[in-house]
Amino acid sequence: MCGFVGFTNNIENDKQVLNDMMDKIVHRGPDSFGEYIDDDIALGFRRLSIVDLEFGDQPMFNEDGSLALVFNGEIYNADLIRKDLIKKGHVFANHSDSEVLLHSYEEFGYDFVKNLRGMFAFIIWDKNKKRIFGARDMFGIKPLNYAKMGNCFIFGSEIKSFLKHPSFVKELNREALETYLSFQYSPCTETFFKNVYKLPPAHYFVYENGNMDIVRYWIADFEAEDGKELSEWVDDIERTFDDSIAAHKIADVEVGSFLSSGVDSSYVACSANVDKTFTVGFSQHNYNEIDYAKELSGYIDVKNISKVITPKEFWENFPKIQYHMDEPLADPSAVALYFVCNKASKYVKVVLSGEGADEIFGGYNVYKDPIENKTYEKIPYVIRNLVAKFISLFPAKRGLNYFVRHGKKIEDRFIGNAYIFTKKERDKIIKNPVGAPPPEKICKPFYDCVQDKDAVTKMQFIDLNLWMVGDILLKADRMSMANSLELRVPFLDKKVMELARKIPLKFRVNKQNTKFAMRQAALRRMPKQVADKKKLGFPVPIRVWLKDDKYYNIVKEKFTSKIAEEFFVTKEIMALLNNHKNKKKDNSRKIWTIYTFLIWYEQFFK
Repeated sequence: MCGFVGFTNNIENDKQVLNDMMDKIVHRGPDSFGEYIDDDIALGFRRLSIVDLEFGDQPMFNEDGSLALVFNGEIYNADLIRKDLIKKGHVFANHSDSEVLLHSYEEFGYDFVKNLRGMFAFIIWDKNKKRIFGARDMFGIKPLNYAKMGNCFIFGSEIKSFLKHPSFVKELNREALETYLSFQYSPCTETFFKNVYKLPPAHYFVYENGNMDIVRYWIADFEAEDGKELSEWVDDIERTFDDSIAAHKIADVEVGSFLSSGVDSSYVACSANVDKTFTVGFSQHNYNEIDYAKELSGYIDVKNISKVITPKEFWENFPKIQYHMDEPLADPSAVALYFVCNKASKYVKVVLSGEGADEIFGGYNVYKDPIENKTYEKIPYVIRNLVAKFISLFPAKRGLNYFVRHGKKIEDRFIGNAYIFTKKERDKIIKNPVGAPPPEKICKPFYDCVQDKDAVTKMQFIDLNLWMVGDILLKADRMSMANSLELRVPFLDKKVMELARKIPLKFRVNKQNTKFAMRQAALRRMPKQVADKKKLGFPVPIRVWLKDDKYYNIVKEKFTSKIAEEFFVTKEIMALLNNHKNKKKDNSRKIWTIYTFLIWYEQFFK
């Protein structure tokens, strides 16, 4: 929808600085801008007009002007909250969901965020109390970053805007590089910019008198309920998802839908009754889902608009894409997402997408691992662990890795859908490691929350709190906003989550399939071969390209550069690249993770 910036005001050229910061995020809101400046604070806003086109400008104020708001997102239950607030005596000047936030803060205090259904990041400035209140939605769909630099507290939708503030000190956080190499994204609250932080999902903060208090207001609580038949769960999913789709289609502009070959986006497209679907693919046959998308779009009588991404477009746009990310993200599908957003933005302002279904309904194939290997894992852990340690003494071989992997507890072997470099591997390629914590330590606080759950639920919880936030939703927000497009995710809905958390494991993941109950619901809207189709997303042929001389040489140039030499052991990273090209080992994900960091670094530090 929008983007915002702001800072506590103790600088002389506040208006110019604020406007320079807003200019850095103009892509988030090209339709209009607004600002508010007093002796204590400066607030800036860029708007992408979606709802209440005439009266939704920001910063927005309450009746007496004592509260000021900047807000990015959509509140889908705003009308219900507004009606309740009117009964309590509040007077509204417009129909925007932004004003609902102001009056809710007045009426209920900090806890009003618990009642919100939607995606949001916002700041409320309380003039009388000299207090900043900020909050982020329960899943982390919308971003909120902050930094304390000298006497200034800086905040905003994207870190790049902070670079224009005179108090900002730009310094690389080398610890973030090491954790990134394991996760392929930045998993911690401190970002790649030292002393710059992300407010975690489902948290709010209060900044007052130079002090920062952060509170978690919601946590995913998986509590399976037995006693209901599969058909009853499927009925509930269908009814709840339709309600979410209706809420997510609220807009005063046209809404479209993304469509890959997976069941998630297909279920959205088949349920949403939109006029247009959007798809991208690559020329290689195994990396192109356009034919499928056109076939399904024809089935539901919707126009499909597609684009084939050329290798030239992919590689040339990659630096710009990493710039928009703010922090390096080595998920190649982010590039495909950039192009599908770019295509859609030429036709609509809002699109629906299928993010989140895998995490809340149990959709990733890796979730089947504890179920398929239950027999071996019945062997006492002590014995399995001894076998794993013995095999680890020898060079890695296909097949033997099974015993190494299953000789560990789930807490020691699963850090999320991406596990690129182990701590031992990253210490080998990093020049002068700073001793960042191993990935298992970063995951431990989340595993501690689900100690009494089964292995699959533990994996879902880890992905919901780390992978989905740091990878899936980061790229969704940044790639859509880079193209001035609002992306909405109806699976990541308060009511859908309330239902999904209760579904028994056997109806989430079993030997037959993942997202089992959800797929049954999807079957009611689409052909069986679609509902049962293996998840691909927007696949990218990185593995193939890196064996081609042209692209091998592009990466080699970066791997042997002075920048690479500053951070990496050249011999080690070139061995990864050469072994991949010579087909000795598929190192594509490791190579791409290193290459992505180097490209990102050039955008912000060169």
